[in-house]
Amino acid sequence: MIDINKIRENSQEIAKQLLKKGYEINFSELLSLDKEKRELLTICENKKANKNKVSTLIPVYKKEGKEVESVFLDMKKLGDEIVKLDQKISIIDKKMNDILFSLPNIPDNDLVAGGKENNEVVKKVGKVPSFDFKIKDHVELCEQLKLIDYERGVKLAGSGHWIYKGMGAKLEWALLNFFIDEHLADGYEFMLLPHMLNYECGFGAGQFPKFVDEVFWVDNKSENNKFLLPTAETALVNLYRNEIIKEENLPIKIFAYTPCYRREAGSYRTEERGMIRGYQFNKVEMVQITTPENSDKAFDELLGKAEKIVEKLGLHFQVSKLAAGDCSASMARTYDIEVWIPSMKIYKEVSSASNARDYQARRSNMRFRKDTKKPEFVHTLNASGLATSRIFPAIIEQYQNADGSVTVPQVLRKYMGGITEIR
Repeated sequence: MIDINKIRENSQEIAKQLLKKGYEINFSELLSLDKEKRELLTICENKKANKNKVSTLIPVYKKEGKEVESVFLDMKKLGDEIVKLDQKISIIDKKMNDILFSLPNIPDNDLVAGGKENNEVVKKVGKVPSFDFKIKDHVELCEQLKLIDYERGVKLAGSGHWIYKGMGAKLEWALLNFFIDEHLADGYEFMLLPHMLNYECGFGAGQFPKFVDEVFWVDNKSENNKFLLPTAETALVNLYRNEIIKEENLPIKIFAYTPCYRREAGSYRTEERGMIRGYQFNKVEMVQITTPENSDKAFDELLGKAEKIVEKLGLHFQVSKLAAGDCSASMARTYDIEVWIPSMKIYKEVSSASNARDYQARRSNMRFRKDTKKPEFVHTLNASGLATSRIFPAIIEQYQNADGSVTVPQVLRKYMGGITEIR
């Protein structure tokens, strides 16, 4: 959520920045409501102060034998006026929140305007794999090597689902164990989370109310029911909701493995065949909660860790700085790590490193305190480390051999009983 004070001070500049995300807003209604609310608050506070003052005088009047019936009548009238003012303020609050809650995060100043067409590739790691034989795509390889059962996945759950089996299940589990070991070695705390979350989690992460239709609801869609988490970030950034953290306990570095459940699955386009896009996939997610001063440092660290994992797998990939319009609504900046899929001759995102600044913290009222100073909002950041549903196909395709076998990346062999090839 954007700080209302920033909007008061510089509404035109914020509107200009949001336009870089393709979001057009005129703040005149919000500012008018804000002005009215502050005026009513002043009147209401004065009336409450007057009522409190008179309340303390009633016992004195009684003791002195003075008539107090008229005072009680005046107090009742004053109380009725205060109730009406509180009701008006509550109505204005709701109107203001409806506007504030719908606003996306302000993109960082260095982000260019526009959508993915304006994303900038800032780094390429490794060389594009070359083959002296006709390559196969991951769907064909996975079927021939009996790694994935697409047909029975559809039988059990419908399109957008698959089943890992045999060496495919071992490879998937090896990837997850590799990611977990890497994050533990880096000092991050491992968590296993609930998969069903309450509405407040979606709201705090900035996904609700705008994107309530993009998750699977356990029951009817409402604020009293639960939904299946679309990413571990949704839970992790809510762990300290409505809490004040001591500054010496920051940064908080945490990660979690979860399946991710998304209503938005793939199409029938060639580039989304197989496991590239589905309703359920596995992911390990890193999150940092830190002070505003250390926010940029935390972002660089998260991005570097995600890059390091892909590099250790020996995969060719690139890093893209997203344009403002391609960043999600909650994020001020995002860099994507995109792995090369040889059969498609395109890069596919396997990790997004993002900084929400204080946007999520304001929505979830998550603050920190230094000594006895006034609490400040923390900054929240996240990075996938990593999503397996695209790393898996990249490994299968980049490590394929002429005889149809697939070489197991060196770092995964200890998790697969020393196997060097899948055939």
